[in-house]
Amino acid sequence: MKLEQGQKLLFIGDSITDCERAKPEGEGLFGALGKGYVSLVDAMLQAVYPELGIRVVNKGIGGNTVRDLKARWQEDVINQEPDWLAVMIGINDVWRQFDVPNIKEWHVYMDEYEHTLRELTSAVKPRVKQLVLMTPFYLESNEQDKMRQKMNEYGLVVKRIAEEQGALFIDTQAAFNKVLKELYSATLAWDRVHPTQAGHMVLARAFLNAVGFDWQRS
Repeated sequence: MKLEQGQKLLFIGDSITDCERAKPEGEGLFGALGKGYVSLVDAMLQAVYPELGIRVVNKGIGGNTVRDLKARWQEDVINQEPDWLAVMIGINDVWRQFDVPNIKEWHVYMDEYEHTLRELTSAVKPRVKQLVLMTPFYLESNEQDKMRQKMNEYGLVVKRIAEEQGALFIDTQAAFNKVLKELYSATLAWDRVHPTQAGHMVLARAFLNAVGFDWQRS
């Protein structure tokens, strides 16, 4: 596995990452990592690789866009000095363009999204051992849906930046698409955005696969 002994793994993002994690510091006991994929990743790492002692930190905040990440990047990323940094952002950047179309100042359009994400990752890349970029997603099986199409475009931006930065890239939409072949969208997320526990397991599995997790390890 790519994670090494004693490393600090920090996740940052929006409500999908947040999932009721403890604030201000999202780590420790009593559900401090929240109820989503971050806690599932931590549980699997502890259960299967207990000797590594990986320290997992959750810095997700519900409603965040890449603009919000920029405002707290120094405190919640740089100052934390993680060995691994996993970033999943963009859902709200797109969603606000659809659920509040008339409140333009809440929208984060493609140019700003790409510029800001590139700026943030460029700043942190020399400081971490591994950067992980995860695409935003929309749990709608109809690929002609306008929000699904827009989310895919933002996902391509993430892929492009991951290639530029030499980051580990995780296509979360592709991971969900496999499940959406069998399950109706609302089964995984009633609003197409906030996943059920099964949906969070899809995210956790995609992350663990990307880091070389051995599912057969005894």
